[in-house]
Amino acid sequence: MMEFIPHSRPTLGEEEAEAVFKVVLSGQITQGPQVTEFERELAAYVGVGYGVAVSSGTAALALALRALGVGEGDEVAVPSYACAALVHAVRFVGALPIPVDVDPRTGNLDPEDLGRRLGGRTRAIILVHMFGSPAQVEEVGRFGVPILEDCAMALGAKYKGRPAGSFGRASVFSFYATKMLATGEGGMVLTDDPDLAEAVRDFREYDMKEELLPRFNFKMTDIQAALGRVQLGKLDAFVERRKKIASLYDAAFRDLEVELPPKVEDAEPSYYRYVLRVGSDSEEVVEALRTRGIGAARPVFRPIHRYLGLPPGNFPGTEDIYRRAVSIPIYPSLGDGEVERIIDEVKDICR
Repeated sequence: MMEFIPHSRPTLGEEEAEAVFKVVLSGQITQGPQVTEFERELAAYVGVGYGVAVSSGTAALALALRALGVGEGDEVAVPSYACAALVHAVRFVGALPIPVDVDPRTGNLDPEDLGRRLGGRTRAIILVHMFGSPAQVEEVGRFGVPILEDCAMALGAKYKGRPAGSFGRASVFSFYATKMLATGEGGMVLTDDPDLAEAVRDFREYDMKEELLPRFNFKMTDIQAALGRVQLGKLDAFVERRKKIASLYDAAFRDLEVELPPKVEDAEPSYYRYVLRVGSDSEEVVEALRTRGIGAARPVFRPIHRYLGLPPGNFPGTEDIYRRAVSIPIYPSLGDGEVERIIDEVKDICR
């Protein structure tokens, strides 16, 4: 029986193990010099002034919103085709999430629909670069509302030659085990605004403060940061491997009855996900691939507007991509033989 190919897995090696081992032996395992260096290095990679490491991407979202001054009674525009973390972060600061429809080709927020949903209480827009494909930052920016870039899938992506994460008032990153770089759990807020960065630093820990405000322990550990620093040094190679696999998929699938990831002008994706859009219900294809040992998935478990009980007819783009999207394995540690096997199985199912 053929070995199962997981949908996602981290790409780790001896270098990562050695870095973590050194930190453990040092005795400094909580937030310390490794975190400080990781913050500096990632900020430099993205081309912004400041980085603040935290415990998760969701924590990064919540603390960035709070640092932007978003609070009770405010509204935050979010793409409806995204994970529930956006809703949790918005509600954490007391604000109301306002779902916006997406382009069914890319899964990215639709600027035209955004314009219809913005109101007098909108204080921020969370702009997700879905699947690692940069969203229309400039078109969204023309509304004059602060943009919080969600780069959980887009580290290493570029738009018009600039790194994703360098456009908004702030950007957030996730370092979950299967993200573009992995620290197990973890996240970071990046910004060029020193006051915003300082606010996030203040909010991420509660002890030894002059005033008693709601704060929690959202810190990253030096163990995680050491792992992240090694992964960051490999990131460009990781992205190139993902691009190579994507090009093989493009060539193999171009004649199938499926729609491939679109090529967006001025955008250089990170290829965090390779998502096909099929003609039938995506769950049928996902299950067919799984029975053949290929870990495929619907990339979003449930759209945000469905969680909130809003009419599906008001979100046609989201409903379309949700129904048709199939994500297949693409990650740096995927071997050439595994790629060939995935191609063969997809072609057999979708021909």
